[in-house]
Amino acid sequence: MRRIAVRTVLPARLAENWPGLQQICRIERFRETKQLGSRQVIYAITDLPVLPDSAAALLALARGHWQIENRLFHVRDTTFAEDACRVRSGAAPQALAHIRDWSLSFIRGRRLKPKPAREAFAANPRAAIRAILTS
Repeated sequence: MRRIAVRTVLPARLAENWPGLQQICRIERFRETKQLGSRQVIYAITDLPVLPDSAAALLALARGHWQIENRLFHVRDTTFAEDACRVRSGAAPQALAHIRDWSLSFIRGRRLKPKPAREAFAANPRAAIRAILTS
């Protein structure tokens, strides 16, 4: 569940520091599992114009952002341990990101789940090579 509070009358200090600022919002996210519950509060600022349904639109934008995060970055990290990668210099980080993206596209194109597929291909490199060559 998510809840949003939007403020369009801005404190003077914010308006001074961010010209064009139109709205600030506070989003609460609640999550419950069988074992525990959690609550997260985030704040956001935007220059989007104030509309009658601004709160709903801002909440949808925030949710859409996290769908991208969960679909791509979280999957890359859990599948390839991307956050643990220590490659930091030159073009290598970007090249590795492209390789990971291609790998995910390849795996998803075969309607496989990313992490089990990566583990299976790692355990059987010949099967991985065959899959690439026959695609």
